[in-house]
Amino acid sequence: MSQCRFSKYGEPRSVRSGAGEAGNDARVRERSSAEPLPSLTPLRGVAALWVVLFHFCWHLPAVHADRYTGIVNKGYLAVDLFFMLSGFVISHVYHRVFARQVTGQHYRDFLKARVARIYPLHLTVLLLFVATAIAEWTVYGSVGPVPLVGERSVGGFFANLLMLQGIWAGELSWNDPSWSISLEFLAYFLFPLVFPSLWRASMAAKAGIAGILLVVLGGLAYRTGDDFNQWNGISAIMRCLPEFLIGALLYSLYRSRVLALALAADTALLLGMLLLFGLLQFAAPDFSIIPVFALVILTAVGNQGRLGPLLNSVPLLWLGNISYSLYLIHWFVLFVVTEAMQTRLGTDIAKLPLHSSMLLMAAMLAASLVVATLSYRFVEVAGRRWLRQRLGVRPPTSRNLSAADGRVA
Repeated sequence: MSQCRFSKYGEPRSVRSGAGEAGNDARVRERSSAEPLPSLTPLRGVAALWVVLFHFCWHLPAVHADRYTGIVNKGYLAVDLFFMLSGFVISHVYHRVFARQVTGQHYRDFLKARVARIYPLHLTVLLLFVATAIAEWTVYGSVGPVPLVGERSVGGFFANLLMLQGIWAGELSWNDPSWSISLEFLAYFLFPLVFPSLWRASMAAKAGIAGILLVVLGGLAYRTGDDFNQWNGISAIMRCLPEFLIGALLYSLYRSRVLALALAADTALLLGMLLLFGLLQFAAPDFSIIPVFALVILTAVGNQGRLGPLLNSVPLLWLGNISYSLYLIHWFVLFVVTEAMQTRLGTDIAKLPLHSSMLLMAAMLAASLVVATLSYRFVEVAGRRWLRQRLGVRPPTSRNLSAADGRVA
């Protein structure tokens, strides 16, 4: 990636998420006017860490985090925050390109830039899983031949190569968290087709669309008994795509400046965070928490007070930068540790006592952070640069936010 200058919060100003082909100078000028958005990278980092703690505690039940707080066991809701953040920042980066007319060239440029962003790390972690499974089968002979269908199957491998695993993750997964990356890519396919109408709609129409999206999420809550931990099939699609579009609508509201004064105050951000903390602490219904994510995003990005610099501190920016790597790599760390202890020691980590569980969780968290830091530098950044060159995507020429590249999810 080319050298870049930094905003007042330390976020790189060069665009990672997309650029046009040679000769499209108008588009370059349009994108260069997009100002950096503070605070979203740290939010993404906190969300990624939240998911990691949720998964580790789920596999180490002796920890019993739910005895002290409802926050950890609600960690699956970080995915909902990821999708809102993604819709918000993709709209920020591309709204001038897609607001008027979506040409075939625009569409191809957008998808190529998105592939270059998410695919190198996804493919690398997928191959790590495959290599580890093959090594285990070869050395220990404890598992039969690779199945043709089902989880960690031949069919699942090819579905992952094509980024289709999120459609039916229960039968197609190798790296379980990657289901959301697949659905985010589906959102990318739809975004240029939907966004022009969304952007040009009146405020009343946008409010109506937001209401419809909330009704869809309410229908999901009714269908699942208010369990938003849906990662498989139609329920996962009903969960994630509306939240991505809600993020786009939030950006439209942010751009309107209607709430600019209210959002700028530290009081607004503090109240939003306290409300979210309280709902999570006491394990409030999932459907009641989703709208609060929208409030936190708006108050964080709009803050002009003293809390903004604290939120954009160096450790949180680092955590945000490595969040995509952390999100995908921690499941590999968990997989290796679980398989190694089961195969070599005959120990089921789910049956470890509290003290051993805490030590193991700390070790896995440290390993995940270290590996994620390395993979961010040597896989994400290097792989993105290499693939952009192969796909003919121009080098970044305008300012951008690292938050635009997240995924989480």
